Amino acid sequence: MYNLLMSKKKKSLPDNTIAQNKKARHDFFIEDTFEAGIVLEGWEVKSLRAGRIQMTESYIMVRDSELWWIGMSITPLLSASTHINPDHYRSRKLLMHRREIDKLIGAVERKGYTLVPLSAYWIKGKAKLKIGLAKGKKDHDKRAADKDRDWKREKQRILKSQ
Repeated sequence: MYNLLMSKKKKSLPDNTIAQNKKARHDFFIEDTFEAGIVLEGWEVKSLRAGRIQMTESYIMVRDSELWWIGMSITPLLSASTHINPDHYRSRKLLMHRREIDKLIGAVERKGYTLVPLSAYWIKGKAKLKIGLAKGKKDHDKRAADKDRDWKREKQRILKSQ
């Protein structure tokens, strides 16, 4: 009976990740994460489904008590539409509850935090963005993190070989 229970595999969910910003975790200490909806046009949704997004140099800015995703590039598909003129780098509005936005605005303005996009993904057919409330790392912090990561990797290799 024990072997039957152990042999069953978990059903894995389909990977719904569109893109990840790996540079954000390298450059910042992520204190907290939030989820936000993204206001997109039709051609942008098609391009996201094709995975044509670049978000490494993007950031989130507070403007008129609203959150805006700036500096992210969505490359349009050639077959998306002929009657529109797509703008890759336009600012995209983020949708969140008012309390969450107020909390983020307070942290950014009073405590000196930064809002960083971490990853974009699909939930029930809607594009979502994971936002990180972050503090910047100094160069010595980055070196220490790299050193720790390399040591953990080397330790795993040593334990695996024995």
